[in-house]
Amino acid sequence: MCLGIPMQVTSVDGFIARCEAKGVNRDVSLFLMQDEPVTPGDFVMVHVGYAIQKMSPQEARSAWELYDEMLGLGEEVPQRA
Repeated sequence: MCLGIPMQVTSVDGFIARCEAKGVNRDVSLFLMQDEPVTPGDFVMVHVGYAIQKMSPQEARSAWELYDEMLGLGEEVPQRA
């Protein structure tokens, strides 16, 4: 299963954006978004190091709430020996 990670752009240098999510910073390629301007403060969906689409702050927040819920549910499932 592959997941895109919502991240907020903190800076842009050409086709590389510095992005942050939950205290983690990463350099992300903007190559796939050449036709759509990306600026600091924007939220993007990141998949395998590439920004693949812009998203609203609400969409990013909803995705993180869902991811956090899935991670929380995983703790309740008993482990097999």
